[in-house]
Amino acid sequence: MKAYLDIVKNILENGEKKTDRTGTGTMSIAGTIFQHDMKNGFPLLTTKKIPFRLVASELEFFIKGITDKKWLQDRNNHIWDEWCTPLKIPYAHDEETKKKMLEERDLGTIYGWEWRHFGAQYKDYKTDYTGEGVDQLKRMVEMLKTKPDSRQMLVLAWNPMDIDKAVPPYCHYAFQVTVINNRLNLFWNQRSVDVALGLPFNIASYATLLHLLALETGLEEGILTGFLADTHIYLNHIEGLKEQLARDPNKYKLPQIKTNNFKSIFDWQYTDSEIINYESYPRIPFEIAV
Repeated sequence: MKAYLDIVKNILENGEKKTDRTGTGTMSIAGTIFQHDMKNGFPLLTTKKIPFRLVASELEFFIKGITDKKWLQDRNNHIWDEWCTPLKIPYAHDEETKKKMLEERDLGTIYGWEWRHFGAQYKDYKTDYTGEGVDQLKRMVEMLKTKPDSRQMLVLAWNPMDIDKAVPPYCHYAFQVTVINNRLNLFWNQRSVDVALGLPFNIASYATLLHLLALETGLEEGILTGFLADTHIYLNHIEGLKEQLARDPNKYKLPQIKTNNFKSIFDWQYTDSEIINYESYPRIPFEIAV
């Protein structure tokens, strides 16, 4: 997608060097916008291969409000392996702490838990939080069905009471939907944007969420927009992104998404959705900054 590659190019040309939490170092810009109309296809990058299975299983994990990373590992998804809640292991960079974080399965008050239980008191990943806190996602679905013209359909992950209970704390911290001319549009807000590794996943994840909410409500799929604040490239990702920029974004058409046997977003499993006619350039390896 040209919109993604334009962000990469902008940072490489205009970004400023900046230190960061991980100690890796970044090139950063002060804000940009990603936008894509879903009628033009599903926004899964074609200039490198993106594993939709990982995107979709993480989204199911969020929708269900789960905080046990073993749920992901049991589905061969390891994108949260290096993290855990500071309530169990205080965050640090040394190898001993990293090993403990790897072994701890409790992720704490991450995205989906706040989506489904905002304001509840977090205890641990084993606790049943049914009926506790505000179920923001359920409220959004109900409003879409009963008050589709509302401009109050927001879900927040950023809870100031919980920011010390999850690492990293809510990079994409809120999303909103609107309905215009029977089309469902989704906007997400992101305070910190890892362009090489994170942003392609964020784009595909929120596109899938838009798709599911449209199925839930019978609306058409509209425009996906990301409001991106500190948008950065880690210094050890620059060469890989230069390689990606050299690839022709028009070589492969965007794929389509298809969901089978849909009943409800709350019953959806990641295996219900598939990407149709996805072709891309090969994967580009990027090292995660922890």
